[in-house]
Amino acid sequence: MRTATKTLLALTAAAAFGGFAATVMRDGLETPAEAAPAAATPMAALPTAVGGQPLPSLAPMLAKVTPAVVSVHTKQRVRVSPFGNDPMFRRMFPELSQERINESLGSGVIVDAQQGLVLTNHHVIEGADEVSVTLSDGRTLKADFVGSDPDTDIAVMKIPPQNLRALPLADSSALRVGDFVVAVGNPFGIGQTVTSGIVSAVGRSGLRGLGFQHFIQTDASINPGNSGGALVNLNGELVGVNTASFNPRGSMAGNIGLGFAIPTSLARNIMGQLIANNGVVIRGTLGLESQDVNARLAQGLGLDEARGALVTQVFAGGAAASAGLKPGDVIVAANGERIDGRDGLRNFEGLQAVGSRIALDVRRDGKPLQLSATLREQPKSLAGLELDPRLAGAVFAELPEQLRQSGYAGVLVESVARGSRAAQNGLQKSDVVVAASTGSFADLPGFRASFTQAPAQLVLRIMRGNRRGDLPMQ
Repeated sequence: MRTATKTLLALTAAAAFGGFAATVMRDGLETPAEAAPAAATPMAALPTAVGGQPLPSLAPMLAKVTPAVVSVHTKQRVRVSPFGNDPMFRRMFPELSQERINESLGSGVIVDAQQGLVLTNHHVIEGADEVSVTLSDGRTLKADFVGSDPDTDIAVMKIPPQNLRALPLADSSALRVGDFVVAVGNPFGIGQTVTSGIVSAVGRSGLRGLGFQHFIQTDASINPGNSGGALVNLNGELVGVNTASFNPRGSMAGNIGLGFAIPTSLARNIMGQLIANNGVVIRGTLGLESQDVNARLAQGLGLDEARGALVTQVFAGGAAASAGLKPGDVIVAANGERIDGRDGLRNFEGLQAVGSRIALDVRRDGKPLQLSATLREQPKSLAGLELDPRLAGAVFAELPEQLRQSGYAGVLVESVARGSRAAQNGLQKSDVVVAASTGSFADLPGFRASFTQAPAQLVLRIMRGNRRGDLPMQ
C-alpha cells in the first residue's frame, strides 16, 4: 500500500509540474521580447519529501527500460512520374520518372538481447527497403527483417547482438483497469520520450481499420512516432507494444487520453509464429459463415437478447462441422469470451493459432449447448483455376483485416497473370470481389464453397478503388 501511495504521489506531482511548466512556456511565448523583467523571479521547487517520506521517482525503473527502447528508421525507394499513376504515359515516358526516397521514423523494443530480436509495428516498417535501429547509447545498427503480420500490426526484426539490453515480457493477462503504466518511445525522432498513465480498459476491440484487436487502452500519451514503442508496468516489464492513438480530428491534433497497445500475450504468440514459420502467421478457423443477430432474429430464435453470431453456413470437413455446429446455431461465447456478433467471432478466430481447442457457448433452438472445436488451418490464398476455368490466372486471398474493419466483406484479388483468361476477362490485381452469381460469401472459405456447382453464367461484383461494377467472366 505504501509503494502504491508513493507512486501515486509521484505521478500526481509530475502531472502538476507538467502543467506548471507548460504555463510558464506559454506565458513566455506570449510576452513581447522588449518587456524583459528587471530581475528574474525565483521558480518554485518541488518538495524533497511528502509526509516525511522521500518523493518517489520512476527514474530508477526507467534507467533499466530506456536502453531497450530503440528508434526505427526506414527508407523506401519509389519511382515518381510527372504523369502520376497514369500507366500509359508512364510507359511512354519512362525516362521522366525519378527515384525518390521516403523516410519515416518509429519505435521498437528489444525483447531478446542474445538473439538481437526487436519488436515493432508492421505499419512502422511496411514497404521499407532499408531499416536501421538507433540505440539509446547512440549506436545505429542495420536491422534485418524477420517477418510481420499486418492483421495484428506486429513485426519482428533482428539486429547484431552486441551489448544489448532487453525488456522482460510480463503476463499482460494479469493487467487490471487502474494499473499504472508508462509509455516509452521516440516520437518525431527527437529522442526518447516517456509518458505515464493508467490502464483504462483491457481486451478492447471494435476500432475501425485496425485489424484483429485485443488492445490495452491507456490514457498515457501515444504520439506519432511512438508506434512500436514500449508500454511497461512499474516493475519495468513489457506489458504491451504501443500501436495507435485515437482522436476524431486526426493523430496530429493531439492526445485526448485514448491510446492503444498490443498486449504482450498476443505479441509473444505472433512473434513465435513469425520466427517458426519463416516470417508468416498461420491462423486457425472454425470453417463457418455467420451474421449478426438483430431483434427480429432474436425473437424468432427464442433468445433473451439480440446478440451473438448466427451460423448461416458450415463448411464440410471444417472444425465447426466436426464439432457438431449447425446452421441456425448462435455462438454467444468462445473460451468464456463474450461474442456479440459476426465481427466479434471473426476477431476471436483471428487471434487463435492452428490446433487451438475452443469451448463454444451455443444457443440451439433457444436452449444452451456446449460444444468443443479444434481450429484448422485457414488457407491464405486460392488459385482461380481450382474454382472455375474462367478464373484461370487469378489468385484470390483473404481481405486484409483493416479492410474488414472498414466495412468490406469478400475476397481480394491478390494477383492476375498477364495474358491469362482472368486478365482477358478484365480482372485486375487489388480488385475486391464483394459478390458473385455463385451465391453469398463473406470470406475466402465462403467464396470457395460457393463454387460447389459451376454456374452457367459467372459474374463477379467488384470494388476497384471507389468504383463498383459487375464483371462477366467468359
